[in-house]
Amino acid sequence: MRDKTRQWVVMAICCTSIFLVGLDTTVVNVALPSIGREWHLGVRELEWTVDAYTLVLAGLLITSGALADRAGRRRVFQLGLVLFAAGSAGCALAPGWEALVAARVVQGVGGSMLSPVALAIVVTMITDPRERAKAIGIWAAVFGLSMAAGPVLGGALISGPGWRAVFGANLPIIAVVLVLTAVLVPESRAPRPRRLDLLGQALLIALITAVVTLLIEGPRAGWWSRFAISAYVVIVLLLILFVRVEARRAEPLMDLRLFRRLPFTAAVSGAVVTFVALNAALLLGTLYLQQGRGLDPLAAGLVTLPMAVAATVCAPLSGYLVGRAGPRLPLRLAGASTASGGALLVVLGDHPGLPLLLTAYLLIGAGVGFANAPITNTAVSGLPPERSGVAGGIASTARQLGAALGIAFAGGLVADTEPAGLAVAIRPGWAVVAVCGAALLLVAQVSPRWPGPGARRGRPGGSCEPRPSAAARPR
Repeated sequence: MRDKTRQWVVMAICCTSIFLVGLDTTVVNVALPSIGREWHLGVRELEWTVDAYTLVLAGLLITSGALADRAGRRRVFQLGLVLFAAGSAGCALAPGWEALVAARVVQGVGGSMLSPVALAIVVTMITDPRERAKAIGIWAAVFGLSMAAGPVLGGALISGPGWRAVFGANLPIIAVVLVLTAVLVPESRAPRPRRLDLLGQALLIALITAVVTLLIEGPRAGWWSRFAISAYVVIVLLLILFVRVEARRAEPLMDLRLFRRLPFTAAVSGAVVTFVALNAALLLGTLYLQQGRGLDPLAAGLVTLPMAVAATVCAPLSGYLVGRAGPRLPLRLAGASTASGGALLVVLGDHPGLPLLLTAYLLIGAGVGFANAPITNTAVSGLPPERSGVAGGIASTARQLGAALGIAFAGGLVADTEPAGLAVAIRPGWAVVAVCGAALLLVAQVSPRWPGPGARRGRPGGSCEPRPSAAARPR
């Protein structure tokens, strides 16, 4: 097999794993009403069914990437596939809610070994800057598609075999990917792998868990209750301790010096708000369509189909735009689309017509599709290779943190709300989606003008800086 052909075959293998990771972040949303009816669960218990996965995924992404650099990327990738399959089987066979949440945790551990490692494998094999930008665009397209297509595929499975098939469907796909990985994916390691920062890892997981727990349980307990005040104190102490520990590490889990670069900080913030918007829109839409408007799971999933289509179409276009002109234009398109979709749902009232609802989902999906590639590119652009992996890991962590926060926030809006009142309860959520879009417009303003270090316009491998004027050029 020729080298270039093999590169893109490996890309397809990695994208399949990314599809599964993203899919299982959102596919459960459409299954939540069915799970809740079977086990008589409230919204808060159902939120943990989703966030148990995203919390672990967000918390372990960077460590999994560092472990892959040290132990071998293919080896860790294969281990992730096995754990993801074990978690999927556990979810499909779960006898109760507690077992389901535990299996979701196992899925999250496996998923954390797939997302950053798959991207590292792709980046290692595809070294040309323009080809890499296209590859990142495809990767972002697959990830965005998986997140947005979750409700559609989930609705089809739930309307047929039932919600357990949502998890069981992963198993044959993983089996095929495992075989192809063993045959086609080369082993690779970092020339100088980082040390594992176990204390920093523990503090990061504790911090994310505390924040999400507050968002899920805060509406029930009260924002000024003893529980909430204790949570505020714990979050502040954990944050201070995490910053102090990481600042003193020679090889920290999270290189806090990266946040001194405004474009990097903006990219990480953009990743968070993009996935807050996506996951809040998906959860609110699922509950509203099924419980507020009485649609079955398949019909509710089909209403979100424009989101999946838009994310799929716009992500590779975004990668192309990043490769040609840098991240600003696709980020502006992402912000404008997301803000328009959220604002449309706010101003349309409590019961928007189906065509307008489909239009809003189309705009939100386009926003997600345009956002992923420039965020990833901005996070790693201008950095030496030994720091770009950490930067990419932080950006991936920010995405999953945004997913967890979006689910927790959306669930807090509708917890203890009767179906008849859902349309009113979710309107602040649509406003937050619009605000997330406005935040992406701000991120665009501080992003690099051109994609890579040293590239000039229209030339691969050139500079982020604008071309000097004729007067400034040496004679």
